[in-house]
Amino acid sequence: MSAKIVTAAVLVIGDEILSGRTKDRNIGYIAEYLAGIGVDLREARVVPDLEEEIVAALNALRARYDYVFTTGGIGPTHDDITADAVAKAFGLAIDEDPRALALMRQRYKSDDLNPARRRMARMPAGAELIDNPVSPPPGFRIGNVFVMAGVPAVMQAMLDTAAKTLDTGTKMTVATIDAGQIPEGRYAAPLGAIAAARGETIIGSYPSYADGSFRNQIVVRGRDPAEVAATRAAVETMLAEIRAAAKPA
Repeated sequence: MSAKIVTAAVLVIGDEILSGRTKDRNIGYIAEYLAGIGVDLREARVVPDLEEEIVAALNALRARYDYVFTTGGIGPTHDDITADAVAKAFGLAIDEDPRALALMRQRYKSDDLNPARRRMARMPAGAELIDNPVSPPPGFRIGNVFVMAGVPAVMQAMLDTAAKTLDTGTKMTVATIDAGQIPEGRYAAPLGAIAAARGETIIGSYPSYADGSFRNQIVVRGRDPAEVAATRAAVETMLAEIRAAAKPA
């Protein structure tokens, strides 16, 4: 089966994330959203509100992946420097964009569109706007980089708009197998053997703790549904053998 693979990265920008004041709610949402449309999120980074850090991270990620999604730093305050950093990364001029300003004028009264708010209309030259149905300022796209807000509700609305323009690949098929209370140490070796034998799929083991005890799940992912099904069957057989061996004679 010939699978098309499209990759992406997320760059989260903001001192508040690194200080712990704000808990990121965007990476997981973006990862799940992209998986659902056939884009693999391969990397996520968090950087402070420092231009040189944003530029370095952005240039590294945009060269490595098909798409980069940034969140945060496009508001009206002095520490919202994402647009300037993106312009610098691409070597572009940045200025007030008349299209963005027109959109903002539709929602702000003239007296409310002060210099701070007008900062949110500044875009790198040649940017494509990303519609924002939740609040006045739009996001923007330059090349393979999508610049979105950090507020989760606004980011999600922008992502809906951005997703319409994405080239997507073959979606992953996912199978989850409940290993129950079998310790990971009991099935680690045979699971590793299955993973080595079935390289077309990705296998992970994920423990959780609830109601006073550990439970484990094994997740199989792949782009060929038949391969995922065969790997799932192999894992279920392995677990059944472990359970049978543990029963008293």
